[in-house]
Amino acid sequence: MTAATARLTDAAYAGGWALVQALPEPVAQRLFRAGADVAARRGGKGVDRLRRNLARVAPDADLDALTRDALRSYARYWCEVFRLQITPVERILSATTTEGEDAFRAALAGERGVVLALPHSGNWDQAGAWCGATGAPFTTVAERLKPESLYDRFVEFRESLGMEVLPLTGGSRPPFEVLTERLEAGGMLCLMADRDLSARGIEVQLFGRTAKFPAGPASLSLKTGAVLFPVTLSFTGDAFTGGGWHIVFHPPVEHTDVPTMAQDVASAFERGIAAHPADWHMLQKLWLEDL
Repeated sequence: MTAATARLTDAAYAGGWALVQALPEPVAQRLFRAGADVAARRGGKGVDRLRRNLARVAPDADLDALTRDALRSYARYWCEVFRLQITPVERILSATTTEGEDAFRAALAGERGVVLALPHSGNWDQAGAWCGATGAPFTTVAERLKPESLYDRFVEFRESLGMEVLPLTGGSRPPFEVLTERLEAGGMLCLMADRDLSARGIEVQLFGRTAKFPAGPASLSLKTGAVLFPVTLSFTGDAFTGGGWHIVFHPPVEHTDVPTMAQDVASAFERGIAAHPADWHMLQKLWLEDL
């Protein structure tokens, strides 16, 4: 990426971000949905990959309708992200429903540390804002974006919501080392865990096919004794009329070994994704047979 292209990319994001915040929310959501519908009709590499992924998750569904709904869900995610800094905390709290929160809060009150493992479903940034607003700050890891200024913009955004963000690569210390320290101090981590970005992934069975999940959540939990919760997210209500969010804290994963624990996380993700397939935003190759 040239310097000129990098500046244009960053400026486009900054301008779009400001515009979406300036528009009334229903108007912004309708624009994003219209864009999703155009993408569904035109197709393309990412849309086609999403469609193939959904065919494995919900083989009996109307695939055209499910793909369209999934793109609308993904558009809703981005619209909400751009508006999250101006979304009142009261709404984030009142419009969020949960399952299994008591077990999560009990673990958080202990001294062992907590690891939340999430797929790319629903609105994970909103869930992070909810955690911060309910007294559960956490550390997470972010993949570096190009240009660097865009990465910095997203880090600043997430830190404004109460998160500590570590770079996946290029940091002053290896992220695993820092994450271990946070857990040993009784802290909490939120880690995206349905797509491996390294060469050290763990093979799991996901909807009857082999995929690779990151080893980090299970490895960190075993190393520190932290409680590992798989968490799945989905949208509720209508985006145009102030819809909300649902968070499911699945039962904690038993401490056994990394492969077994990674499979337990995958099995929990299966349940959450199968319940809300349109809210799973997986536009990349995931299963080994596709790579």
